Order: sequence, then structure tokens, then C-alpha cells
Amino acid sequence: MPISSVRRSAGLLLAVLALAALSAVALTRARAQVRAVLMQPSVSEYAQVTASETPPTEAQCESVGRRCFTPQAIRAAYNVGPLYAQHLDGSGITIAIVDSYGNDNMAHDLHVYDQAFGLSPLCGEQDVTCTAGMPWFRTVSFQGSPATKAPPPTAKSPGQEAKSAWALETSLDVETAHAMAPGANILLVTTPTAETLGVQGLPTMMNAEQYVVDHHMADVISQSFGTAEDAFGSSQSLLTLRHAYISAAQSGVTVLASSGDFGSAGTSKQPVGQGGALLPNPTVGWPASDPLVTGIGGTYLCTDPTATSGRIVDSADPPVNCQNNPGQAEIGWIDAGGGYSHIFSRPSYQDTLPAGSTPIPPSARGVPDVALQASARTGPLMYVSLPPDGDSGLLCGSAPCSTGWYDIGGTSVSCPEWSGLIAIADQINGGGLGPINQALYTVAANPASYASDYYDVTVGNNAAFAPDVPGYSNSPGWDPVTGLGTPNAANLLPDLVAAAH
Repeated sequence: MPISSVRRSAGLLLAVLALAALSAVALTRARAQVRAVLMQPSVSEYAQVTASETPPTEAQCESVGRRCFTPQAIRAAYNVGPLYAQHLDGSGITIAIVDSYGNDNMAHDLHVYDQAFGLSPLCGEQDVTCTAGMPWFRTVSFQGSPATKAPPPTAKSPGQEAKSAWALETSLDVETAHAMAPGANILLVTTPTAETLGVQGLPTMMNAEQYVVDHHMADVISQSFGTAEDAFGSSQSLLTLRHAYISAAQSGVTVLASSGDFGSAGTSKQPVGQGGALLPNPTVGWPASDPLVTGIGGTYLCTDPTATSGRIVDSADPPVNCQNNPGQAEIGWIDAGGGYSHIFSRPSYQDTLPAGSTPIPPSARGVPDVALQASARTGPLMYVSLPPDGDSGLLCGSAPCSTGWYDIGGTSVSCPEWSGLIAIADQINGGGLGPINQALYTVAANPASYASDYYDVTVGNNAAFAPDVPGYSNSPGWDPVTGLGTPNAANLLPDLVAAAH
């Protein structure tokens, strides 16, 4: 099957083509409106590479201007291997992944993924015999799990996501978290309503997370969703939703969130019929902007996708973003959410930043805190079985996407991968670390540990909607695109645990 690339929703590619004759400013605004219809989840771009259960070759990906990463190549790029050699793989730790709807075929998809890449299975996968002490995969459906059905042709939904988009998101979250922390338990927490720009869904999601925290069901919570702070009707309407994060902090649970895929921009919820409108000024996404949450930004990962050991820069292979920046292992992703909060002031852990950092004013929390790969042009491979019904919202070209292997992007990638890393840190710690932001910045404040523990991403920007909305550029140290940078995991995680104490 030919590779097709789509931005967020079924109609985006066709809409952008139809609007090609518009002026640059008009096109930017139109693009924002189309993308806003299906703002959640934080999957920015996906491409179906093959309908087979066999993963595609790197040549297949490169033929359309992409490089695709296996779990082994991602681990090599972030130096996770030495931790596995010490039997540090997240064992004994539980990661909760929160998604609307979930994936009816997740147990099957996870098994195909693990078999393809030689990953250790989880109890709960299809066709896996459970043994004593084996890590597990389970699903908890908060407030029920309605059948996956396509909406009737007469439906006039205000832009809820099709379930197939969330099936794609769910497979991505579960598979990448497991790939990074193969010894950790994975608890998939699903809710029966999708989120649309803060109008609906978020209260249910927060109540689900509150339940997880209150019943001590997880050590790490991964959230691949978000909405612009300024999309809420008031600051109070956002602050009312923070209860789960306050409880998580008190219970030693770490909460992470994708910073978003709109660059420095955001959209309002009105007018609903046109998918909202581009906000006139830079903004950031919540929950990544919450001081009790670790915001995860994104990069283009320009390392060798065939390397299984060592961080090897590859400036020769696609995409052009890597080819045009020779010698750079990572570049700030153009769509990576980031900037300065309009609701939360700068937390004390951001008072001291590495040398050369972009300043964070006292009046605003800076977003994100850290980053990891996010562009689908340099994305991970993942497998999904789309539901037989309800897939009308997910198109590959002009036809519905199908079951198979995808190259996928968005800060929906970087967040679950970071959740796997934190599960390993929790294993080192002997239990949940709780909020980790203070420790992340404490490590970065020491020049020696910053140089050894982080990969500082100094090239790139997130001006995805310029000139309508100004973006930010990467800089040494902290910046509003990739935060403190990406992790040298073998060095950072032990130091993170030490700093937390």
C-alpha cells in the first residue's frame, strides 16, 4: 500500500490542497481551523507504510522522505542500553496510559509488535501464557466502553474524534512505553468521551486519573492529550480540573503530558462548525503547562535508524530537516508545543537554568521541561488493527486507512517514551518518585551533570504558524521548544533519582 501522510484528521490533506491558491496568511489560518477539528489526541502526522504484519524496511520509509525507528534504534539514540545491562527495565513499576476509547484490538496489536521486534511479552497480550512474576498489560474502562461504531450519516458532531484516531493513539502509547520499559506493567485507562478543545472529555479524564491515584494503581501517568490554555472559558475552569495532579503529587505518582503539536500557537473552541479559530498570540497547552506535570516537547531525531548501539548522527538520509543540518543529532521540531503559560507563574524549579538558556519571566511557567523524538519524519514504527467500523475519520490519501504498520509523529510519541524512562527511574528508586521537575532542573543546574545527562538541542524552532503567530527558537540550555533537551538515559536516570532525594 502506498504511504500516505495525514495531519490529524481525515480531511486535512484534501483541505490544504483545496486551499493552495490562498494567500500565505489565509492558508495558515485555514490550516489551523482544519487541524483544530480533531485537536485531540496529540498525534500530529501518521503514515501507513504497509498492511502486512511484517515491519517495513528502512528503504520503504526513505523512499518517501522519512526514516523509521525500531525500538532498538530509539534505545541506542538515547543510551538506554547500559540500564538494561543492569537489569533496569521498569520491573515492578506500573505505567498508566490515559486515552479516550482505547483500542479494541490492543492485546493483539501489542503481541504483533513484540513479536516483530523481539521484545519480551506482557501477561495479557493475545496468545501469551502468563507466568509468575511476569509484567502485565490490562485495560480499565472508566465509565464503560461503548462499542466501536461509525457515527450515522446524519450525525452533527461538534468535532469529536473518530474512534480509529484514538485506536492509533492507544497503540502508539502502549507500544512505545513498553518498548522503552519492557519490564513495566502497562495499565491502559480509557474513557468513553473524546476531548474537543476543553469543552468535553477532560473532566472525565481527570476523574479517571483521580481514581487511578486514589486506588494506588500506577506509579507513572502518561497523557498524550492537551488543549490550549486560552481555549478554556476562564482560568478557573482549568484550575478546577487540577485535582488529580494535586493528589498524584501527594501520592508519589509522576504525571507527564505532551506539550502539543501546534508549535507556539493554539486554537479557540469557537466557531465550532469551522473547527475553532487560530488564537492571535502565542500560547501553551494544558496539562503540559501545569507545574505539577512534566511537559514533554519534541525533536527531529537525526540519528542512524539502523544503529542498535551508540548515538550515531546521520545527516545523509531523509528527511530534509536532517540533511539541511549536518552534524546535528536532534533538531527542534517545528510543531513542538512550547512557550509561556498565561495561567501559572514560574515555579521555583525554573529559577535556575543552564548557561545560555532562553529566559523564563517570573510571571510565566516555561513549557516544555524536556523533550524526545516527535516528528513523524523521524518517527517510531508502530502496529495497529483498526476497528472494522468507526474508521471513517482516519484516511490515508483518499481511502480509509487499514490495519498495518505506521510511521507516526507528535508529542504523543515523546510522552509515552518518557513515561517508560521514568518507570526505569522508579525502579532504581525502589518506588514512585512523584513530581520530578525539581530534580530535572537540579541536575541541569550543574554544568558537569547537564553536559553528561542531557543532549542539548540548540537548532530549530516551533514557528509552525508564523507569521500569524510568532514562534520560538532553540537555544543552548532551556528553550520553549525542547526544554532542557533530551535524555542521555544511562546517565540522567540515576542522577535524577539522587537529585530527587
